[in-house]
Amino acid sequence: MRIVLAGFMGTGKTAVGRKLATRLGRPLLDTDAQIERAQGRTVREIFAVDGETRFRELERAAVQEACAAGDVVVSTGGGTLIDERNLAALADGGLVVCLTASPRTIARRVRASVAERPLLSGYSSLTGRIRELLDARTHVYARVPLQIDTSGLSVEQVVDEIVGRLGQAEAGTGTSASAARQGTGCARA
Repeated sequence: MRIVLAGFMGTGKTAVGRKLATRLGRPLLDTDAQIERAQGRTVREIFAVDGETRFRELERAAVQEACAAGDVVVSTGGGTLIDERNLAALADGGLVVCLTASPRTIARRVRASVAERPLLSGYSSLTGRIRELLDARTHVYARVPLQIDTSGLSVEQVVDEIVGRLGQAEAGTGTSASAARQGTGCARA
């Protein structure tokens, strides 16, 4: 079963994805990294030259590629789920986990890389901008049944939680596993 890590930037998708892939002995596919390799440019450069609409088209293609890869761990970009087709594709045969964190935690985690994040750079209040984006995306992330708040957890603790939920999903037990397969409902870890 494919494991998909979704959620806002700075919630730990990449760090958790690396550790989870290592623990499970599976490849890690990072959709932003896939796009950058295919385009020969950074996400920031794609946004600057081609715009967000073009980036989202490339992102949709990267999601399709990841879905065809089998039992892998997929780390998605923060806006991947804006497109409902991406969530439907990722949830089909996969366990989708939405990682969350408080705006202050996110700001602390991304502060050093703001220049590389097109949706954050150029704003006077980093935490304010994060709140603004989170408010706009709340309904998007709420569609994911399984959510884990990473604010007070170590990467290892988040991985432990996901591994436990994966066991439930593969066994076909538990409401969160059923909801994760269907892409409906809301279970919070």
